[in-house]
Amino acid sequence: MKLKIYALSTCVHCKALKRFLNKNKVQYDYVDVDLLNGSEKDKVMKEVFRLTKSYRFPTIVVGDDVVVGFYEDRLREMLGLK
Repeated sequence: MKLKIYALSTCVHCKALKRFLNKNKVQYDYVDVDLLNGSEKDKVMKEVFRLTKSYRFPTIVVGDDVVVGFYEDRLREMLGLK
């Protein structure tokens, strides 16, 4: 299952999410949106808004599902973790 994370480098919830995924050996693509520049940042911000109708982080994309925020129980269920 493909997992994509849009995050901010200064976000404590984003950092907690990353620790959770690493601890559970989940593979993912991770983008610190605030560290991007110019047109690349604009493109990613448009994608986050398209997915969530907002600019909130972390934004987690699991297949066709989108979750805004780090909710460990929900992620465990979505990823099939115990």
